[in-house]
Formats: sequence, structure tokens, C-alpha cells
Amino acid sequence: MELKEFIDNFAAQMEETDPAEITATTAFRDLDEWSSLSALSIIAMVDEEYDVTLKGDDMKAAKTVEDLYNTVQSKL
Repeated sequence: MELKEFIDNFAAQMEETDPAEITATTAFRDLDEWSSLSALSIIAMVDEEYDVTLKGDDMKAAKTVEDLYNTVQSKL
């Protein structure tokens, strides 16, 4: 799994945010459309694309998209 692919998959879950705005250093909770529903979408995407189960604590610990990527990488 590559970081760019993960960022693209993350961006695809954000319907109202321009994908170009989402980078490795994006603090995803600061996105206008971020909500608990967005978090569930990301958890589902990670499960489907990478066969990794993210827990609520994993989401809470991550600040940026790259933090989430690193968490997923560590569970592969």
C-alpha cells in the first residue's frame, strides 16, 4: 500500500472537499465536512480496501491522514 493510494481513497470518502486539498499532512478533523459519519466511512473504506479493522481509539489517536495511513500500515 502506498501513501498516495491511501490519500486518494480517503479523499474519495469526502464528497464535499476537493480531493486536491487532502494531503498527507491534512488534519482531517479540521475539514468542514468531517463528522462521525465521515469517520465511519473511513473505517469502512479501510476494512474494504485493506482488510484492516480500525478502532475508535485508532481514529482518536490519528491527527493527520498520514497518521491514519501509518496505523493501517502497522496492522497489515
